[in-house]
Amino acid sequence: MKKIMITGALGQIGSELTLKLREIYGTDHVIATDIRSNDSEAATSGPFEMVDVTDGKTMLEVAKKHQVDSIIHMAALLSATAEANPVFAWNLNMGGLMNALEAARETGAQFFTPSSIGAFGPSTPKDLTPQDTICRPTTMYGVNKVSGELLSDYYYHKFGVDTRGLRFPGLVSYVTPPGGGTTDYAVEIYYEAMKNKAYTSYIAKGTYMDMMYMPDALNAIVNLMEADPAKLLHRNSFNVTAMSFEPEQIAAEIRKHIPEFVLMYDVDPVRQSIADSWPNAIDASAAKEEWGFKAEYDLARMTEDMLNKLK
Repeated sequence: MKKIMITGALGQIGSELTLKLREIYGTDHVIATDIRSNDSEAATSGPFEMVDVTDGKTMLEVAKKHQVDSIIHMAALLSATAEANPVFAWNLNMGGLMNALEAARETGAQFFTPSSIGAFGPSTPKDLTPQDTICRPTTMYGVNKVSGELLSDYYYHKFGVDTRGLRFPGLVSYVTPPGGGTTDYAVEIYYEAMKNKAYTSYIAKGTYMDMMYMPDALNAIVNLMEADPAKLLHRNSFNVTAMSFEPEQIAAEIRKHIPEFVLMYDVDPVRQSIADSWPNAIDASAAKEEWGFKAEYDLARMTEDMLNKLK
């Protein structure tokens, strides 16, 4: 990657990824784009363009204007939000992806878009979910993600676009607030622990889900994009994970730092049903074997860092 355009650059992942890539490749070599601007560091620290991903003409114009050789497509509606407005989610998630892939095809750019454990469904094996397995999701978000994986594969095989992707678990970050995902409780719990020493979880006790700390997620994107394409057998998309836990376990780690922390429950049936359709823990061996994926943070180290940063 030498000249990179990021869509959805002001979102949960994009805002941190933009800054990381500018540190690595240079400020002027990373073009942040989003549907609206703000005064965040991602928008103000380097080149920024207003781009609605459903407007393919503008997206292609911006890519050509900046002569990008890599497109990282992060703009999307997340799981719980998508379930509340499925038609809008399809139009944004799939229409935006098609436009981004077309821009990559037209410019010859390398391409990345994230998938998710949401691509799995109730019939997927729950424990050590394989890289290659049945994907029959029961949410619009999951349908979008499976479709996106297939569409990215199609552009690779049909047009030779160098497409790559990761199936992300829930991502935990102290930089940006949650954006409507099912796993957001694992972010909210730290904020509430610091502010109120208590949290009411919308996810039920005993519900295991894969998680990853944002620094590991950002490193995974960079390492996959820099990987030797000849060694990539899967491309779209690799299972990645760092840890799997349920609410009581994250609460126990928080109590090591805030002993008076209290965890309560008020289960949201919509988000709980989504969580119940996902795996407990996935197998990331293909990512490890094909491009050396490795996570640095476990639950204890992530909790310590989150609480220190939020202070």
